[in-house]
Amino acid sequence: MPRALTVDRLRRENTSFQGSGGVSDCNRELGFRPAFMDTETGHVYASCSRDGCPAPYHRLDGLPEELIRERDDSGRVIAVKTTVVSGFERDGCFYTREQAAEMVIDTNFGD
Repeated sequence: MPRALTVDRLRRENTSFQGSGGVSDCNRELGFRPAFMDTETGHVYASCSRDGCPAPYHRLDGLPEELIRERDDSGRVIAVKTTVVSGFERDGCFYTREQAAEMVIDTNFGD
């Protein structure tokens, strides 16, 4: 059974990709913006804060209600649909963390 995307899972992903193009701090200057994709529908959602402003890193709070599966006692989103994956949007295309990390490597070696 697929696991839901949760706040804890985002933290683990950030740790796993630390220092690579799979995190916002290492790919922002190349035009990548944190985003999510619902693999069931193909829709891509920019990472936003609760108020809808673009977030500089992955945040579940700005996702549409139809993706949300669980909130904590204060109303913060802590889990979304199992079909949602984190990644990045760049020039209208979605990239997984792995794909973004590869692109950053390729770009840096191309200098």
